[in-house]
Amino acid sequence: MTPDPALLCIGEALIDVVLREGREPVEHVGGSLLNVAAGTAALGVDTLLASWWGRDARGDRLAQAARAAGVRVVAGSDGAERTPVAQARVDAGGHARYTFDLSWDVPALPAASGIGHVHTGSLAATVEPGGRRVAAEVARLRAGATVSYDPNARPAIMGSPIAVRARIEDLIALSDVVKASDEDIAWLYPGADPAAVLAAWARRGPALVVMTRGADGALARLAHDDTALQVAAPAVEVADTVGAGDSFMAGLLAGLWDLGLLGGPEARARLRHARWEDVAVPLRQAALTSALTVRRAGAHAPRPAEVRELDAAARPAAREEPASDAGSAPERLQP
Repeated sequence: MTPDPALLCIGEALIDVVLREGREPVEHVGGSLLNVAAGTAALGVDTLLASWWGRDARGDRLAQAARAAGVRVVAGSDGAERTPVAQARVDAGGHARYTFDLSWDVPALPAASGIGHVHTGSLAATVEPGGRRVAAEVARLRAGATVSYDPNARPAIMGSPIAVRARIEDLIALSDVVKASDEDIAWLYPGADPAAVLAAWARRGPALVVMTRGADGALARLAHDDTALQVAAPAVEVADTVGAGDSFMAGLLAGLWDLGLLGGPEARARLRHARWEDVAVPLRQAALTSALTVRRAGAHAPRPAEVRELDAAARPAAREEPASDAGSAPERLQP
């Protein structure tokens, strides 16, 4: 029997060195794509990770963490000269700013027949030589798999918006689902209206585009619909925001996967014609997994029981509804 197709994450796994004023540095296993892979695996999705770390003590920690999370690591992911490190300097509000010491390339990927969905983003899409290979692999695998992308802008290593915008927009055009933060969009398109950016991205090809807004939740847009959906963020005490966007992405992908809206060409067609009621539950799950992550220091991969518990606790005060100007009619976003 042919095994069911898996979700493949292509991108960085690294060690986050978290720096807080007046405290000793603390090392956490992290990296955007490892975080997403751990998140989807924790939510029951068969997940593969293609990454790039060294055969050293830190690399061993990454491999062990992936296995412990239930993530299958693609052979050759330990081909780097040394394991990448990101220093995350966390301010009093829990927000992190990063500096990096890394190299990035792509190991040989598994056969396309075993892949139902491809997720990539962050450094993996822009740091060379791996960035070009990521774009080529996404284009190759897209024929048989759905695709998601998170630009996850890191100015410290990406340089200027002009240097990476074309690559980012090319990957958006190849994707079915795109998630970005309001900070990503502000950096990529200084002075632009974020809602207009979402609309422009939707015209490029994705069926669903989402902008996260921290404590203000998220704003989502379906390509075939003129309305936007506001997704409430559960009110929680924030330890830090490390991995919050990755956890949102994992919750969204797992929710769409479970509903058959990701996983190959037929799923792509279903997502293309999805209505808001079809994607509301995955978007709600994304908000919950992100909230669970920010309650803890460092990245976290919430499990279904945690999501259900927070959902039950938060639901009386939270709701998802079409965004509107005056509280009655859906807001029509102008491109």
